[in-house]
Amino acid sequence: MARRSNRNKNRRKRLLILIAILAIAYIVLWMVTPSVEEYYGDGGQSGAVAGMEIPLLEEGDVLTFHTGFALMYDEDHEQARWVAYELTRDEVYGIHERKDNFRSDPSIKSGSAELDDYRGSGYDRGHLVPAADLPWSEESMGDSFYMSNMSPQDPSFNRGIWADLEATIRTFAATEGSIYVVTGPVLTDGPYDSIGDNGVSIPNAYYKVVLDYVEPEKKAIGFILPNEGSDRRLQRFATSIDDVEELTEIDFFPQLPDDEEKRLESSYDVDAWNFEQFMASKDEREAYSRDSTAVEIPKREDTTVTMVKSVIEKIMVQTKRELRSFIRSFDIPILDNLL
Repeated sequence: MARRSNRNKNRRKRLLILIAILAIAYIVLWMVTPSVEEYYGDGGQSGAVAGMEIPLLEEGDVLTFHTGFALMYDEDHEQARWVAYELTRDEVYGIHERKDNFRSDPSIKSGSAELDDYRGSGYDRGHLVPAADLPWSEESMGDSFYMSNMSPQDPSFNRGIWADLEATIRTFAATEGSIYVVTGPVLTDGPYDSIGDNGVSIPNAYYKVVLDYVEPEKKAIGFILPNEGSDRRLQRFATSIDDVEELTEIDFFPQLPDDEEKRLESSYDVDAWNFEQFMASKDEREAYSRDSTAVEIPKREDTTVTMVKSVIEKIMVQTKRELRSFIRSFDIPILDNLL
């Protein structure tokens, strides 16, 4: 009897040790792996979320809405602190042509910058939301030329690497189907020189943050570029959204669930994005407006590294799912609560 009792005690001891090891393994996987629900889309969010693009508003902030985008105007610097919008594949294939119509923004109660502020300054009226992102209606195209959407940009920057980034962002939208974009000048590293009678600050740098919230591969990336011409590859300016938040003191995408916000904003992967510049002729855009299948949509070719990472993540998620199921089979309430 004593031997049998000892054997039973040893079995229980080994079982407890096994459960403890499995619980520890699950906790480690939980820390480094996306949740099963998030990865497989079981009850998780996907697709467009109303207002997802709007950064966290502070007390006294006043939102200005135009067709296709929203902005937060900074009176101290006479330009938007940020502009935010959702950009879709259908929108970048819009058929309305650019018609320059720069003008003051009557929506800014304190008064926006004016055309005269830029004349003879040596700086371009640099779009924050590019006109080429808003070709889907005459109204949206026209609203892109409000002076509240302009910032003083070095011509070699505005017509060079900044234009390249804008075209690349359109490829992101065409490839992924829908993205959220926030962009603006960095207004936290002054003092600044200024132009015009209204004292429009000349930023030292600009940023863009992009969120792809469409399953199956939710991802995010940021960019910080100095206000000067550059021949460097755009990938060299890529960074995490956390880094952009630290520099700009803006909280982007506050509607994200906390766990997703932490995961998406803390890292980035340039291999997960198609960095080709978007190009679509008038004929192609008109063809797309008639039949979206008539135009070849840009695709991102998975690199070997990206494919390996994807396989490893899938294995980890599946292992996590099986571990959770196995541990729950013991029907121990304290473990069920932890899982």
